[in-house]
Amino acid sequence: MCMWAQPQRIVMGITSSLVSEPVPLANDCLGRKCSMGLLRSSKTKPQQECEHRVQAWWTSGRTGLARTDSAPNALHFTAPLEFGGLEGRWTPEDLLLGAIASCYTTTFRALADYSKFEYSDLEVEVTGKFQKVESGYAFTTFCTRPTLTIVSDSDESRALQLLEKTQQLCLVSRALTTPHALEPRVKVKTSVRSGA
Repeated sequence: MCMWAQPQRIVMGITSSLVSEPVPLANDCLGRKCSMGLLRSSKTKPQQECEHRVQAWWTSGRTGLARTDSAPNALHFTAPLEFGGLEGRWTPEDLLLGAIASCYTTTFRALADYSKFEYSDLEVEVTGKFQKVESGYAFTTFCTRPTLTIVSDSDESRALQLLEKTQQLCLVSRALTTPHALEPRVKVKTSVRSGA
């Protein structure tokens, strides 16, 4: 059995202050503002499309670099260890899971801000399983496991609705045709009291 039958796991998290902050917009390559995959003009009218671009090149031996105009640093990558890659570098598979996790967290943050929903923490774990199929290796499943910490248990139902809505709106998840499960968890934040 291929060692890749074990799921890859990426965990990303964001912590929210109880004060809502606007979701920052990033400049695209034409200097226009983009958020959640929607292009916004200076009048904040949603446009129909936004293009993102990444360049990658093989640098030597078993490593490569990837860069984008939206980040100042290049990212070093390699093939997975099972396919002759080096330890300590991101793999394309890690980057894909990272894209799912980070898109989920940013989409949730935007929905929570828009809905004026207060929470104290969100941690998102994404696993992906791939295996050898007839045409080569392919991802066969993805699973997103968000753990949302909220202040009041009266918000639990609304929290679950927002987590499910986030899965439906996540641009990266929507781009994938592989089955993608959602296993949301909501925790109520308990305060620690010191003894008097």
